[in-house]
Amino acid sequence: MIGRLAGRLDYRGADHVLIDVRGVGYIVHVSDRVMASLPRAGEAVALYTDLLVREDLLQLFGFTTLAEKEWHRLLMTVQGVGAKASMAILSALGEDGVSRAIALGDWNAIARAKGIGPKTAQRVVNELKDKAPSVMSMSGGRARPSPADGDDVIERAEPAPSQPANAPGAQAEALSALVNLGYAPGDAAAAVAEAAGNDPQAATPGLIRAALRLLAPKG
Repeated sequence: MIGRLAGRLDYRGADHVLIDVRGVGYIVHVSDRVMASLPRAGEAVALYTDLLVREDLLQLFGFTTLAEKEWHRLLMTVQGVGAKASMAILSALGEDGVSRAIALGDWNAIARAKGIGPKTAQRVVNELKDKAPSVMSMSGGRARPSPADGDDVIERAEPAPSQPANAPGAQAEALSALVNLGYAPGDAAAAVAEAAGNDPQAATPGLIRAALRLLAPKG
């Protein structure tokens, strides 16, 4: 299994790139969002990858974070969602948007992805809602090529303190704090997702406070 690739970006296609790893070229399919985040041709690049194996086909899919890769894998476990549909969902919503939509049960957000109908979107939410906390907790790192040379590594960065809600790791930090306080992971994930959606610029402590308000007993 090919879990990551690090090398030089040779060229971009409509939905894929070619990465040269020590003289071997790998075609890697990526979402629109990943494509937009990649460097120019000739520069160093590193991606987490997932290998799709079929009788007549081998395809690599690339992701900038482990959480994004895990959502791709989980999305494809849902009936009616193949690799193309999964990439469409990730293109439309991004990693954080998928986490938020599934944690909140917002199937309408999933249905905005190209080729995803209401019934499929509802299945995605219903079948994956319990998985949202574990994937959200993975959201602390990004794939980062070393500027030194083409034989790059993927590093897991330590999140900086007081990150805004839309920064990598902020929601994971808030979720971890709430679970440590004794809240159920599913409830905590939904509260963090809603708080982040309400104020994407909230720093991590503010995100925790907002989530706690949402979790407070009503009445």
